[in-house]
Amino acid sequence: MKSRISPNGVHLFDRHSGLNILLDELCPEEAVWSMSPRQVSIALTNVCDLHCAYCYAPKHKASLHTDQVLGWLKELDAEGCLGIGFGGGEPTLHPDFVDICKRAAGETQLAVTFTTHGHRLTPRLVERLKGSIHFTRISVDGLGRTYEEQRGKQFASLLRGIESIATLSPFGINVVVNKRTVSELDAISELAQKVGASELLLLPQQATTTVASMDGVVGRALQDWVSSYRGKVRLAVSEVGASGLPTCDPLPDERGLQSYAHIDASGVLRESSFSPDGAKIGDVGVLWALKQLRNTV
Repeated sequence: MKSRISPNGVHLFDRHSGLNILLDELCPEEAVWSMSPRQVSIALTNVCDLHCAYCYAPKHKASLHTDQVLGWLKELDAEGCLGIGFGGGEPTLHPDFVDICKRAAGETQLAVTFTTHGHRLTPRLVERLKGSIHFTRISVDGLGRTYEEQRGKQFASLLRGIESIATLSPFGINVVVNKRTVSELDAISELAQKVGASELLLLPQQATTTVASMDGVVGRALQDWVSSYRGKVRLAVSEVGASGLPTCDPLPDERGLQSYAHIDASGVLRESSFSPDGAKIGDVGVLWALKQLRNTV
């Protein structure tokens, strides 16, 4: 098991089973706290073959270099990071996606995850990824016609992607919650249970250049739905947009850049994918950029 030292104690994590153990009776001094965020998401590329209006990813072309990414991962791994999540854009469109996942799993102790729209999960790609992925997330923003109108892809193709992902690793379903999808949450949770998803991640819609944030009406509907939820699939929610929802935080003293950071496809370290400010990583390394960012937030 990998260990991480934080204000909450000593955190033990097994990336294969997903088991977490927190020794909170221990009180480590700040001088020995792990320097890395607990989790880091990395946008390998901005490229995507979908054009969802609510997507936060920048629309200029950018992709990270494989050796650069692996260097950052080794830094993060050595300083107590527990897991990394590859995204984009669509991460499977990065030309070295499989190699990056294999090397991340083989050369670090990090849990390797990625988020995908699911339409490129061919049997060959899934076979090449096996053994390198510890958890996967697939985006299901509505069902049937709602999905097709928001994502511009056939819902039947998504279902084939879910079938493929179920053979790769434990997986969860993501749903952007907006006025179109909030009324379909019951049906989406039923789908999640039917296909064997272990988690349903709620992502309250955030403002982009083309859409507004989830409004108060949708927010109240989401709160009501969560309060009455009796499904068997575990619920989770993004920290951005979680206000008003009954969340449980087992690591209450691990905040901000201690818990999470995002690296965009231009190599800029940010507090989150929605943060306007960040620190360019460059050749000096991700921990240097992390220190610079902590000095400005």
